[in-house]
Amino acid sequence: MTKRDFLTLQDLDEQELRELLEVSFQLKRALHSQELKGKTLAMLFAKTSTRTRVSFEVAMNQLGGHAVSLNWTDTNFVKGNIKDEAKVLGGYCDALMARVFTHQQLVELAEGCERPVINGMDDRYHPCQALADLLTILEEKKRFKGLKVGWTGDGTNVCNSLMLGAEMMGMEMVVAAPKGFEPKIQTTAKIVRDPKEAAADADVLVTDTWVSLGFEHEKDMRIQLFKQYQLNTHLLSLAKKNCIVLHCLPAKRGYEITSEVLDSPQSKVFQEAENRLHTSKALLMKLLV
Repeated sequence: MTKRDFLTLQDLDEQELRELLEVSFQLKRALHSQELKGKTLAMLFAKTSTRTRVSFEVAMNQLGGHAVSLNWTDTNFVKGNIKDEAKVLGGYCDALMARVFTHQQLVELAEGCERPVINGMDDRYHPCQALADLLTILEEKKRFKGLKVGWTGDGTNVCNSLMLGAEMMGMEMVVAAPKGFEPKIQTTAKIVRDPKEAAADADVLVTDTWVSLGFEHEKDMRIQLFKQYQLNTHLLSLAKKNCIVLHCLPAKRGYEITSEVLDSPQSKVFQEAENRLHTSKALLMKLLV
C-alpha cells in the first residue's frame, strides 16, 4: 500500500472528498467496526486539544484500533531531529496524527515518517476541521453547489481549509476580515472588509476565535480590531432565513460570537463538533485500509 499523507484538503481530489463524506455518513449510522483491528495511531500534540484528541482516539477505538497520545514537550522532538523522530514513530505505529505550531513541522514529519501523516492542525491549515464543516453543511443543505458561505473575523487556519473545501465543492465563499488579517492562501473566495457583505444572503455563516493559540500577547489589540466582525443576531438577520451557523470551538462567547447565536436553532456548532469523530474515522479508513 502506497503511503498517503493528509496535510491539506488538496491531498484529496474532488471525487475522493465526496466519497470520504459519504463514508462519514455511513459510519455515523453504524458506530463500531473492526476495520482497523491491530492498527495503532500515534497522536502528537504540541498544542492543547479537545476535539482533535478525543475524536481521533475514539475513532480508533470504534474501528477496533488503538491510539497512543504523546505530548511534544514530553518527547525527544524537543531536542532531536524531527525527521529522525518521525521515522522512529513510523516504525512503531501505522499512522501519525500531529497538532503542531508550523506547517513546516508537518512537512518534515511527513518527510521522515514512512507511514501516513495527518495534519491535526498547524498555523496554516486545519483540514480535519474542514471535513467536519463540509459534512455538517451537506447534512443540513443536502448539496454544495450554489451555496454561499460567509466568514467573518480573522482569516485563520480554519478559514484557509474551509476556503479550499468550498472551492472544491463548488460553493461561493466570501471572507470578511480586517486589513492584515486576511487568509494566507488564495482561492476563488472573495475577500472583503465589510462583514455585512459576507453575511448577505448567506446559506452558511462561520467564524473563529479572534485570539488563536500563540497570539495571546495580541489579545487586547485583536478584541478592539475585530469588534465589528462579531457574529451576532444582527449579522445573522442579513443571511437567508434557513442559514446555519458554524464555529470550530472553543468559542469565546460575547467576542467572536454571541450566546444568542451560538445557542440558536440555526447553530449547528455542536453537530459540527460531533462530526469531527465521523470524518476522522472515514479519513483513517481511507489512509489505513
